Amino acid sequence: MRKEILIFWPVFFLLSFAASAHGKILMPAPPTLAANAWILIDANTGKVLIENNADQQLPPASLTKIMTSYLVASDIASDKIKEDDQVPISVTAWKKGGSKMWVREGTSVSVIDLLRGVIIQSGNDASIALAEHLAGSEGAFSDVMNQQAALLGMSGTYYSNATGWPDEGHLTTARDLALLSRALIQDHPHYYKIYSEKYFKYNGINQPNRNRLLWRDRSVDGLKTGHTEEAGYCLVASAVRNGTRLISVVMGASTEESRAQESQKLLAYGFRYYETGKIYSAGDIVEEDVRVWYGAENKVNLIVPEDVYLTIPKGSQKDLNAKILLDEMIEAPIFEKQEIARISISLEGEQLLELPVSAQKAIDEASLFMRLWDAIEIWFRVSSKE
Repeated sequence: MRKEILIFWPVFFLLSFAASAHGKILMPAPPTLAANAWILIDANTGKVLIENNADQQLPPASLTKIMTSYLVASDIASDKIKEDDQVPISVTAWKKGGSKMWVREGTSVSVIDLLRGVIIQSGNDASIALAEHLAGSEGAFSDVMNQQAALLGMSGTYYSNATGWPDEGHLTTARDLALLSRALIQDHPHYYKIYSEKYFKYNGINQPNRNRLLWRDRSVDGLKTGHTEEAGYCLVASAVRNGTRLISVVMGASTEESRAQESQKLLAYGFRYYETGKIYSAGDIVEEDVRVWYGAENKVNLIVPEDVYLTIPKGSQKDLNAKILLDEMIEAPIFEKQEIARISISLEGEQLLELPVSAQKAIDEASLFMRLWDAIEIWFRVSSKE
């Protein structure tokens, strides 16, 4: 049987949301965009702030290359390849149409230069060259892309190539692109920085990054554009303001300018009306001296095992409610950091998250005599309730 313990927020929680100290901000309806689908999430917590048709499967065009770059960065991080490895350029890569890095067939190009060609110049030739280098062929690389998509929970995505070249069945969703972009930022921050570079010069050709927001908004540092006739104009963008990072996805806008403007609307709304703060640090005590039965010690403190962040409407932290869900009988032995209870955090009756609470230290089982003594005490407690 479980009991509930209401808890008070520690001081650092209030300080982390200090921007809201002047009261709750009135929140208008989310913007409606001139696009087929869109989503806005907080990159730290993953909370969805705005969405529309976020699970509709749509052609991703060159947004596909976010996955291509993710897999390249993963292979570098795991020492399967190195940045200065020389990649031979095949006829297939050299002949591919669309946006190009302008590599030449028969030459070799370093992995890191090709990665910049994929990210900044959106080079189809660079994407195919890397796919062939990592997996032997673009088809085999597509299999790896789909496996990685499944691992990331991208349930609405299927890749048939490394470039985003139009192909029947090559589809994704706005939600999946947000998941992928969040994973890229968190798993490979060093290579994510390439997405903020405005130009890359190769083979004497200096090409600009197609993400217009890099020039318009200093807080924007990524991610990727895409366009085909079937997909329309698409843009995944990410920005950081006051320690909060948001990720926006816009798919199927009508023009290059429109995808930039619609992305700005999402980001502006998110930063204006939401905030993210740390509510607990790993090891913080949330309840002291919880009774332990049959143990060498009869009390234990409860802690949160890892940092916890929360995204909420600005000014609403005073309306948050937190309670610990705790078994009435906690029995030894207990291992250090063993999950003992859970904290439920809600806002105006809606549960925002539930997280585990652990024992601060291990408690061994008591001697036979002490266990018998506890058993007698429990018997008297139960009897008194009847």
